[in-house]
Amino acid sequence: MSIPSGSIPSPEPRPIRPRPAFTTTPEARDGWKFMAGAIGTTVLLGIVSGVLVYSTLRVRFQRDINRIVFNRNWELLDDVSRKAGTVTDSLQSMLATEPDSTETKPYLVVSLEDRRLWYKVGDTTLYTTQVAVGSGKTLVQKQGSRQEFKFDTPRGRLVVQSKEMDPVWVPPDWHYVEQAKKKGLGIMALDRKKAIPGGDGTMIEVDGNDVVKRGADGLEIPLEAKDGHEITAGGNIIVPPYGTNQRKYKGTLGGHRLNMGDGYALHGTDEPLSIGKAVSHGCVRLRNEDIAYLYSIVPVGTAVFIY
Repeated sequence: MSIPSGSIPSPEPRPIRPRPAFTTTPEARDGWKFMAGAIGTTVLLGIVSGVLVYSTLRVRFQRDINRIVFNRNWELLDDVSRKAGTVTDSLQSMLATEPDSTETKPYLVVSLEDRRLWYKVGDTTLYTTQVAVGSGKTLVQKQGSRQEFKFDTPRGRLVVQSKEMDPVWVPPDWHYVEQAKKKGLGIMALDRKKAIPGGDGTMIEVDGNDVVKRGADGLEIPLEAKDGHEITAGGNIIVPPYGTNQRKYKGTLGGHRLNMGDGYALHGTDEPLSIGKAVSHGCVRLRNEDIAYLYSIVPVGTAVFIY
């Protein structure tokens, strides 16, 4: 074919082939399904494994609690309470356990962390309320022989040994050390057979069950003492002998007390604002209305678990 002079032929247009739509073969679809199934199975296995681990920890935890209840193993109880966080960050799981010996018998649980008390039968809570617990502080007596007093609420299994109405608090020696430190005073113990100068021409001495101030004329006046208002003389807090009325404080512990031995108790308070705090010297404080109710329903011999 000849091409005329002076003319350039136009190229012939090429046909555009349409791009095929994305399709999958049956084999490819089966591969995707297999991968999705494998991922789902892995996730499911992870969930099941977590549940099994949790259940195993719960079973072991309940087994340890049962051993404690039967054997009264305080060391083990403390260890279990420290490990409670491996099951949950709350003490609720422990309270939900059902030790064999407490399935039908009521028992008390006190959480030092939550500052709360529960009265339970099995897994049923009959009563719960806030409490105050030990401060954990240490008081050091430097006058005379050095002594240290640690104000912790004991952990472990205790028992309600006795119950009292209108309990009288007999302050231990540390109470006078604490008061003297607060007021910047010294401490002097009063002997039943020796008098202490009162600083105003009088003498402080013991007559029967009373600490009295005796004047030069022989007149004796019984002295008053209560929490925060101790007897003082010559820049010292006077420590009355045990058995005297001045070493018996009424009303400090409220109207009821459940004794757990070794000086520890569940009792009321004349400082209701302290409830919910770690401020006691080791006992478990309750509001007066709460301890009054517990006094009416908690029998002697009831187990008390403190964590």
